[in-house]
Amino acid sequence: MTDLERVSSLPQDERVLLMPLVRTTTTFWIWAAIMVAITLWGAYAYIYQLRHGLGSTGLNTPEYWGIYIICFVFFIGISHAGTLISAILRVANAEWRRSITRSAEFITVLVIGFGAIQPVLDLGRPDRVLNVLLHSQAFSPLLWDVLSIGLYFTASSTYLYIPMIPDLARIRDLGLHPRWLYSFLAIGYTDTPKSRQTLEKMIGILAIVVIPIAISVHTVIGWIFALTLRPMWHSAIFGPYFVMGAIFSGIAALIIAMAILRRVYNLGAYFKDVHFNNMGLLLLVMSAIWFYFTLAENITVWYGGEEAELATLYSKLTGSFAFPFWLMVACCTIIPFGLMCRKATRTVSGTVVASVAVVIGMWLERFNIVVPTSLHPRVGVSLTHYFPSWVELSIMAGTFSGFILVYMIATKYFPIISIWEIQEGREISVSDVSERVAGYLPDDMDTVKS
Repeated sequence: MTDLERVSSLPQDERVLLMPLVRTTTTFWIWAAIMVAITLWGAYAYIYQLRHGLGSTGLNTPEYWGIYIICFVFFIGISHAGTLISAILRVANAEWRRSITRSAEFITVLVIGFGAIQPVLDLGRPDRVLNVLLHSQAFSPLLWDVLSIGLYFTASSTYLYIPMIPDLARIRDLGLHPRWLYSFLAIGYTDTPKSRQTLEKMIGILAIVVIPIAISVHTVIGWIFALTLRPMWHSAIFGPYFVMGAIFSGIAALIIAMAILRRVYNLGAYFKDVHFNNMGLLLLVMSAIWFYFTLAENITVWYGGEEAELATLYSKLTGSFAFPFWLMVACCTIIPFGLMCRKATRTVSGTVVASVAVVIGMWLERFNIVVPTSLHPRVGVSLTHYFPSWVELSIMAGTFSGFILVYMIATKYFPIISIWEIQEGREISVSDVSERVAGYLPDDMDTVKS
C-alpha cells in the first residue's frame, strides 16, 4: 500500500492534515523553484560581496548597518509570531488556539536562523563573528544578544518538538516515508494516558518558561541601540518598544501564513473565520499600542529640544525620510486600525490586507530607527546619503525567499496543524470549557437554598 492510500483511508482529521505529506501539487513545485532561484541569486550576491568587500554595498561612513541590521531586527521580531503568541494562548487556555499554534511555532524556529545570520552578512570578515565569544566583554549587549538568541532558539525548538511527538508517533505507526526520520523523532513514544499526562505537563512548563525568554530577546536587541549615545537611540523606551513591535509584526506574519496554508492545503475547516476574527482583534489592539509607543518616543524627543535629537526627528517628520516615516504610520496604524475596528472588514481578506500592511510598516519602522540616526551623528555633520545597492537588496530577497522555502519544505514533512490537539479538542474541550465557565459564574441561589 502506498503512502497516499494509507492516508486516504484514515478518519477525516488525520486524512486532511496528513495529505500534504503524501501529495504534492505542480503549483508547489513551481513556487519552490522560484524560491530556490531567488535564494541562489542572494547567495551569488553574498559571494560577490565577499570577493569585492563591503565597498560593493551602499554602506558608508557613518551608516555601517543598513539593510542587514534592519533585517536582523525584523526577522527576530517576526520570530515572536510563534513561541510567544502560542505560549500566551496556551497559558490562557484559549481553545481556538489549537489550529494555529504549530504553524506559528514553525515560523519562530525557522525564521530565527535567517535573523541570526544578518549581522554576519554585515561583516566584511565573517570569521570575526567568533570574536564575540573568544574575546567577549561581559558588559557588551552584543554578547547578551548572542546568548539570548541562542537560548531562545533552543527553547523554541524544544517547544515546537515536544507537542509534535504524538503526531510523529502516529506517522511512524502508519509507516509513511521517510520511516527512519519519523522513527527517530518519535523517540519510542506510545500514546498512553500516562504518557499524554507527562507530555501535557511538559508543554505547560515550557509555555511558561518560554515567555520571559522571548521577551528578553527583543529587549536585549533594543538595548543594542539604547545603550549607545546616538540621537533617538539612547532611550529607556526601546526595550518594551521592541518587544511590542515584535509581537505586532509576529501576529501579522502568522495571519498571512494562516491564509496561505488555508488556501493551498484546503484547510478552511481548521483556519476558520473565527480564527481570523480573533487574530484581527489582536492586531487592532497592537496597532493602538504601537501608535502610543511611537507617539511617546517622538514627543519626548521633541519636548526635550536637544539639537542632535531634533535634527534626526525633523528628518523623519518633514525631511529626507518623511516618506518612509509617514508610510510606516499609515501601514502600522491607519490601515490595520481602520480595517480591524469594523467586524465587516475583520474577514480573511481584510485581516490579510491589514497584516501585509503591518509587515511592510514594521520593516519601515526598523529602517526609520537605523538609518536616520546613523546619518545624524552628534559630532560633525554627515554629508552622505544611504541607498542600498543591488548586493544588499539581492541578499535581502534571498533571505526572505530562503525562509519561505524552508517553511514550504517543513509543511511537506510535518503536520502543520496539531492532529492530537484537534482530536482532544473534539473529545474533551466542550466539557472543560463548560466547567470553567460554571466556575466563573455565581452559584444559583435557588439551588443553594435547596
